[in-house]
Amino acid sequence: MSVAVLLLSFFTFVELNCENLFDCEHDSLKQDQEFQPDSWRHWNHYRYWQKLNHIGQEIIACGEQDGDWQLPDMVALCEVENDSVMAGLTRKSLLRKAGYEYVMTNSPDVRGIDVALLYSPMSFRLVSHHSIRVSPLKGMRPTRDILYASGQVITGDTLHVFVVHAPSRSGGVKATQPHRLQVARRLLEAVDSLRALSPEAKILIAGDFNDNCSDKSIRLLLAHRLTDVSKGARGANGAKATYRYQGEWDSIDHILCSESLLNRFVECRIGDFPFLLEEDDKYGGIRPKRNYYGAHWKNGFSDHLPLISKFRQ
Repeated sequence: MSVAVLLLSFFTFVELNCENLFDCEHDSLKQDQEFQPDSWRHWNHYRYWQKLNHIGQEIIACGEQDGDWQLPDMVALCEVENDSVMAGLTRKSLLRKAGYEYVMTNSPDVRGIDVALLYSPMSFRLVSHHSIRVSPLKGMRPTRDILYASGQVITGDTLHVFVVHAPSRSGGVKATQPHRLQVARRLLEAVDSLRALSPEAKILIAGDFNDNCSDKSIRLLLAHRLTDVSKGARGANGAKATYRYQGEWDSIDHILCSESLLNRFVECRIGDFPFLLEEDDKYGGIRPKRNYYGAHWKNGFSDHLPLISKFRQ
């Protein structure tokens, strides 16, 4: 079997939190002032285009394995600001010749960050997509919409994809836990509605859930015939999870799939490519090379590493 045929027999799905992929333009309806040229971050067009190209470089790298390479078929992105950013990423960055299309949300998040789905029209034909609004609990800030997209893969099967970015732990893990549970419940409502129409629907769910496998929101999802295929994922260069905070690795990014897809699952790994890593001078070991540490611009990538999963077609 040729390398080309072997590569086409797999569907590569990536999840990545881009960490504050903002443009330089102020949206008067959002709290995006810190990413302006006159802000304390001094966020300007040069830094913005560096960031776009770095995210593009990261996505391109996710297509390499064992000496072979093919662009990922689909990429779930968190923390992207708007359509302008996504147009820049797909049409003007290092990804401009990749041919990616995208859909995204337009959420009530106060900072203006959203989720998006990149897909190759060569391996996924989009049929429909929409945003799913999450009603906030009392005392909960409006959060990101859940993105839903469906389409046909090259086998003719219909694939249903949900992209999630749950509320952060800012304010305390326990105090904010109900907020993430609210997102999980809304997600399950959509999944249950889908299954009512198609019991064997092939479903992929991905994103930054801001919770680990042992936390209530993830346990709730797993109790509804979903499998976390990213559980236990490791990198080839020392990463034990996708996120590191105060010296501790944290598995808060997840890729889940329905039972109907599980028999096609091959592997899930962390894309801890050397150019995405740096030494952690304070706590030892390595950490993701992010864009800023405090007010200091480091010309990095993101505070999250990508999850790379493969499924048989």
